[in-house]
Amino acid sequence: MQYFIVNNKTNKNAIPLTLGVCDTFLSRLCGLMFKKSIPENGGLLFINPAEDRINSAIHMFFMRIDLAIVWADSNGVVVDKILAKQWKTLASPQKGAKYIIETHIDRFDDYNCGDLLEIAHETIK
Repeated sequence: MQYFIVNNKTNKNAIPLTLGVCDTFLSRLCGLMFKKSIPENGGLLFINPAEDRINSAIHMFFMRIDLAIVWADSNGVVVDKILAKQWKTLASPQKGAKYIIETHIDRFDDYNCGDLLEIAHETIK
């Protein structure tokens, strides 16, 4: 399975995330819907073809957990973040984003606007 490892190069105290990839229409639509939990260092990475606000929008319909959402541009710089509440959130970033990270809410404080992320492809067997 394909994964990406995300390291926050600005906040050295942040534990790296190991994220699954949503790269099809259906996987992007479903995301983490119906999941009861995710690991604290896990979640999903959505990769847009280009920086965009519209295609970076997220929804929390049918979600059973709250999430930390982090948006980053094509250089890996965080452009926005939110705490997304189950069933209550429909949001897009303040600036265009290429990468959308959906992760555990306990990781919210690990990321701030302007942080530089290293996003590396990893194959885990």
